[in-house]
Amino acid sequence: MNVLLVILGILLLTAVPYLLGCSNGAILVSKFILRDDIRKHGSGNAGLTNFYRTFGGKLTFLVILSDVLKAVFALLLGMLGAYLLRKTGIEAITTVRAKYIAGLCCELGHMFPVMFGFKGGKGVLSGGTIAIMIDWRVALVVWGSFLILAVSTKYVSLGSVSTGILFPIMTWILFRDWLCLVCALIIGGLIVFQHRGNIVRLIHGEESKFSFHRKGDS
Repeated sequence: MNVLLVILGILLLTAVPYLLGCSNGAILVSKFILRDDIRKHGSGNAGLTNFYRTFGGKLTFLVILSDVLKAVFALLLGMLGAYLLRKTGIEAITTVRAKYIAGLCCELGHMFPVMFGFKGGKGVLSGGTIAIMIDWRVALVVWGSFLILAVSTKYVSLGSVSTGILFPIMTWILFRDWLCLVCALIIGGLIVFQHRGNIVRLIHGEESKFSFHRKGDS
């Protein structure tokens, strides 16, 4: 029985959050509702910003809801998996560690979804939801930096990159846990990496500013 609990706990902590992360809202809505593929438009990214710029705001709420809910369920199931592991005597996977591990797996699924050719989104909305689930203080700093920079400069990518940088910093300040820090560094590093094209365009002054007006495929 312990072996089965260990296997179930590990699956709930890692594989299930990854598969939930693969359910990319922008891809699902564009493919199954609009009969299109967001990755064929605009920047080619399966993210919220590109979806809004391409298809407008009517279905954007579904994309937001999908990416938020999958992150919430991924962390809740990860916490359940950690609980099962602790029931078998594996005490090292605390609730906080479980949130970071499940969050990392969810982000990997969102960015590199196996059923969509490993081409997904940039992980900002799902990552922001993960931050809320982990600790309100982490969320306050990363969301605060995102909103301040995105609103003041109208560069969503600049705000997004700031979240990737601040996430591991806040993790270490609050928890002083090496496993959590490693997960946070990978999550934050991947968010920055996924925005590498935006960073280059920001440096050269070629990045598009966000507008509530739809820009089509530009």
